[in-house]
Amino acid sequence: MFEGLTGRLGDIFTRLRGRGALTEEDVVAALREVRVALLEADVALPVVKEFVAKARERAVGQEVLRSITPGQQVIKIVHDCLVEMLGEANESLELAAVPPVPILMVGLQGSGKTTTTAKIAKRLTERDRKRVLMASLDVQRPAAQEQLKVLGEQTGVRTLPIVPGEQPVAIAERALKTATAEGFDIVLLDTAGRLAIDEPLMQEVASVRDAVHPVETLLVADAMTGQDAVNVAKAFDERVGLTGIVLTRVDGDARGGAALSMRAVTGKPIKLLGVGERLDALEPFHPERLAGRVLGMGDVVSLVEKAAETIDREEAEKLARKLEKGGFDLDDFASQLRQMRKMGGLGGIMGMLPGVGKIQKQLSEANIDDRMLKRQEAIIGSMTKGERRDTRVLNASRRRRIAQGSGTNVAEVNRLLKQFMQMQEMMKKVQKLGKKGFMRSLAGKIPPGMMPPGGFR
Repeated sequence: MFEGLTGRLGDIFTRLRGRGALTEEDVVAALREVRVALLEADVALPVVKEFVAKARERAVGQEVLRSITPGQQVIKIVHDCLVEMLGEANESLELAAVPPVPILMVGLQGSGKTTTTAKIAKRLTERDRKRVLMASLDVQRPAAQEQLKVLGEQTGVRTLPIVPGEQPVAIAERALKTATAEGFDIVLLDTAGRLAIDEPLMQEVASVRDAVHPVETLLVADAMTGQDAVNVAKAFDERVGLTGIVLTRVDGDARGGAALSMRAVTGKPIKLLGVGERLDALEPFHPERLAGRVLGMGDVVSLVEKAAETIDREEAEKLARKLEKGGFDLDDFASQLRQMRKMGGLGGIMGMLPGVGKIQKQLSEANIDDRMLKRQEAIIGSMTKGERRDTRVLNASRRRRIAQGSGTNVAEVNRLLKQFMQMQEMMKKVQKLGKKGFMRSLAGKIPPGMMPPGGFR
């Protein structure tokens, strides 16, 4: 998400940083380019106008023009205005109510509503230790109720038994009665959608709302529909009353305008982001972190959180013990590749690193993407146990066999082995110097701006 916008803004700010001093004309010209960049990213025109007016008012002040680093000051102002536009702080789901807490899921057909319902249920079950019951109120779409049942089986979350011919309001009421009787904490009600907003849809959702009085009414909107997503949010809020928004498919939207417009236009917070197809690909929406990503500053906090969630602690400790003894083989290398894919792959990790936006084009031209990780895993999988333990036995004929077995070529096999040997060398250095000694040996090779305060200890 935001690749186009990040690239455009990055170019603008690079030029600003290169100037020793800024005039008011420089700032106005830069903000004019920011305006164009936001419009190209599909941000709503009224939002862009308000954003640029705010930023200009702050940026042409004397504290910026007389600053030692005026370019950096302008970037900070744009960052702060972005955070304000996105909603200041993360707003989590409201669960502080008498259980069972009803959560109503609304949205158009095809927005990913049913899958998002299962994702939220999985998150609440695993992270918040809540007992969740899911119920499908979609009697319009064929097999919609069966779809939720299957997703419930995949996530280990209970679903309300299907009663053929039962209508949405009756299903919702039965779900609440069942949840009350069986001690559930939360009831997720997945309503029907339509290809477009129509009166019967709104009446149906309003009837369910009046019957169950939901604590949360979440609109599931597809980020790839751009401004249409904003219009849908306004329509649902006017008729049903929203408490929050979940944006789906944000990983597939290079522009990101819907995310930037949604809060400003509707006044409703974006609470969660769907960032992939997997059932754990759901993230809380943090305005400040997202603003950092948009401006190419990265999002290291989210990266660390994701690592803490996905890395297998037992496997990591096992690897650490092996490294202490000087052992690191291709099985360990394959394990690291799998962990990277669990964290969202190279694309997901790189998008959270500061400054990577500028080299995204070079990375894509070099074919550095998640397919490369899968191909490398396939190469290692085509080796015997002995070959994975000791790569010295891999002569030319064995390499040809591995390439054929993995659907790759010998050059890719050689490249993987070279990467592995470089990693092995680094591990040997860590073992020889110790962790602190190794970090000190790197100190002279790291640019001053990347050094931690006080250097390495």
